[in-house]
Amino acid sequence: MSVDVPRNIVLLRHAKADWPQVADHERPLAERGRQDAPAAGEWLAGHGFNPQLTLCSTATRTRETWKLAVHQLPHRPKTVYEDRLYDAPPGQIIEVINETSDEVTDLLVIGHNPGIQSVAELLTGTAEDEARERLSRGFPTAAVAVLRHTGSWKSVESGGAHLTEFWAPHE
Repeated sequence: MSVDVPRNIVLLRHAKADWPQVADHERPLAERGRQDAPAAGEWLAGHGFNPQLTLCSTATRTRETWKLAVHQLPHRPKTVYEDRLYDAPPGQIIEVINETSDEVTDLLVIGHNPGIQSVAELLTGTAEDEARERLSRGFPTAAVAVLRHTGSWKSVESGGAHLTEFWAPHE
């Protein structure tokens, strides 16, 4: 496959988590999160986004978000649970994206803030439009940012993508 094809990077922040007395990595979804995660999947399916590959943090709340969202999609993509996405800084998230095979054109990354919002802002640079304006106000739980990048996954870098969509469940 040519590396100069348009690629979608879909960033999904985990749905609302609960705060029981467990380690942060083990925090489950709250009731609102269990409602919002399928809504994120419905939004993706309704807008024609069906990733070929999902990279998901190993945290309980991200895995639960994906389990609830994926049922809304027409096809279940290959899923890789990636330890490096747990509480990852933006540079580390971009490193994981850079390792994606160029056979993949639509990638979903499920992670945590502040990393997910920082990656979206970093990759889209200084573009000014409605989606970017909404993103700059925050990246709520279960929110989705869709970025378009033309080139190989190895070439994903700061300012190299365009934010095409931004959705949050309670907007």
